[in-house]
Amino acid sequence: MRNRAGNWFQTYTGVMFWPLDPRPEEIELEDIAHSLSMQCRFNGHMKSFYSVAQHSVEVSRIVPAEHALWGLLHDAAEAYIGDMVRPLKLHMPTFRAIEDQIMIAICDRFGLPRAEPPEVKIADNVLLMTERRDFLGTPPAPWTPRAEPLALVLKAQTPIYAKASFLGRFDQLQKGYPS
Repeated sequence: MRNRAGNWFQTYTGVMFWPLDPRPEEIELEDIAHSLSMQCRFNGHMKSFYSVAQHSVEVSRIVPAEHALWGLLHDAAEAYIGDMVRPLKLHMPTFRAIEDQIMIAICDRFGLPRAEPPEVKIADNVLLMTERRDFLGTPPAPWTPRAEPLALVLKAQTPIYAKASFLGRFDQLQKGYPS
């Protein structure tokens, strides 16, 4: 515990986690799944609760199979530092740098390349537009980035179900089942 940057907090599984000094061995899938299932997308500005965990599962399903695990874990750093709405995050370089360091620890923990595949960002934006349509309605002005929403209509899951879906999807991907 000595010589660690910043302070620590206790995760859901009881791990001491230093957000300013993340280490792969302190990353727990259960912590990620639990925390993301309890966090609402769009900073809670939705018609109904829709979790980051459910969003992540959906992203993992629409990316090419070789990027499915990256898609599932693309927002995993939010389990340790929360999220910030995009318009604000663009002006928070220190927050983004901390988030990047946590994501590196996550990638190292789960054997992912450290660079996010571009296909994941594309899928993230497709889901963004699908979620906007299904949970926010028509915006008062156009959004950027633009993407075509999915044809399917999303139905919000409870946090318990979203967590189970996230963990199940991880197991599915680890066992090499088809996407």
